[in-house]
Amino acid sequence: MRQYIYIMVAALALTACQTSVPESYTQKDELPAIYPDYTDVTIPVNIAPLTFMLEQQADEVVARLSYGDEEMVCGGDKVQPDIDDWHALAEKAKGHDITVEVYAREGDQWTRFKPFAYHVSTDSIDPWLSYRLISPSYVTYEELTLNQRCLESYEERVMVDNMLCCTEENGQCVNCHNYQQYDPERMLFHARQNHGGTMIVYNGDIHKINMRNDSILSAGVYPTWHPWLPLVVFSTNKTGQSFHTAHHNKIEVFDSASDLIAYDVAKNEVTNIENDTTEFEIYPFWAPDGKTVYYCSAHFIYNDSVDREPDVIMRAKEFKYCIYKKSFDPETMTFGPHEMVFDADSLDKSATLPRISPDGRFLVFTLGNYGCFHIWHHEADLWLMDLKTGAVGRMEGINSDDTESYHSWSSNGKWLVVSSRREDGNYTRPFIAHVDEQGRSTKAFALPQADPEFHRQFMKSYNIPEFMRGPVKYRPQDFARILHEEEGKPVKYVQKLSK
Repeated sequence: MRQYIYIMVAALALTACQTSVPESYTQKDELPAIYPDYTDVTIPVNIAPLTFMLEQQADEVVARLSYGDEEMVCGGDKVQPDIDDWHALAEKAKGHDITVEVYAREGDQWTRFKPFAYHVSTDSIDPWLSYRLISPSYVTYEELTLNQRCLESYEERVMVDNMLCCTEENGQCVNCHNYQQYDPERMLFHARQNHGGTMIVYNGDIHKINMRNDSILSAGVYPTWHPWLPLVVFSTNKTGQSFHTAHHNKIEVFDSASDLIAYDVAKNEVTNIENDTTEFEIYPFWAPDGKTVYYCSAHFIYNDSVDREPDVIMRAKEFKYCIYKKSFDPETMTFGPHEMVFDADSLDKSATLPRISPDGRFLVFTLGNYGCFHIWHHEADLWLMDLKTGAVGRMEGINSDDTESYHSWSSNGKWLVVSSRREDGNYTRPFIAHVDEQGRSTKAFALPQADPEFHRQFMKSYNIPEFMRGPVKYRPQDFARILHEEEGKPVKYVQKLSK
């Protein structure tokens, strides 16, 4: 159904752009209020057309998009540029600005608003983005999909459909999709509960792994692929959630224990690499040189007189995660001791989700007041550390007055995508910003849609946005069949990984 709607909207846009700019109008010295807010944003040269609507009453809207002597004019209730004309104009304007003029008619009177610009970067963006679409977890968690979206158009495909493997009596969920170097042929995701296991896609082979083992805390949870080795580091977590009765953060998701493990995809072997019972390790991420893995950890000691889960719930604000790193030798497959990278606890804050830029220069992380699941924390923002100078601070441009949480770098290190709740405080949606050589980010813009009203009517969150060099080519039915039919190959625990 979604594809059919897209085709119809695109057809309407073609006819809507066959209009003319009014010759007589009143000039207004203020920018138009538009949704989404695309005024003065920096965009990739290959991004899909930015569609928008005027946020005020008007009988008719006309927009002219121009660069030099090239222009396109769109009219109607919404501004929906033709995709071919858009890409042609963006290519001509590469490295310069597309000027956007908006005209609105009320009755017989036209008004021209102050023009704004799309700054067209010479830097392209990866052509695909994947994410999980899910309703709020207090509504349902079974009716969910892993989707992939072409950023150069509005094409969207379902990768994994949880309902193909799920019934009301035997529920499950799928989550934590991850790729090796943005490669859709080397990926993984988890299935929990009914047909549980970790699905591994590696060079044309799909199989399910049972990562539960008596020597590790739990099956792998949050993954990070080594840049070139068939090696994945996971955090293993015993996770729960509690619901606030009176708090603007509706839910607190927490761990009652967590460790770090390393998994050899080729040998199906797993080992512990951090498992201190007083440390809660989470969110590992490999540096691009393959010689360092970053992660977060909070120090916490249980009260002996209280059961563990209630103790965590009552003391949730004591969890202050700091960022650490461990060295790794690819020749000997050995990890070194951990080292502190960023002491968020000393600021009475909690740092999560460390992500290193592809050139190894910048570390971007989410900073909140406490805890590890900042998607539910309205105060959460993105911060940046310059690993060359050690300078650290809140990122301007990309942040908003509401939640910024999960984030990913593009493969060329020029763009960041972040899950943000800036529009309504309830649903996460992808926002994209350019990052320059000094780590400065531009104003973030919303993922373009064929219909600019789409996100206001779509009651699901976009979780874990990850860039991809191309689409995953397996069908949802392929993944569902293996989840149904395979028991999951048990992992073998080893004291130490080997070549």
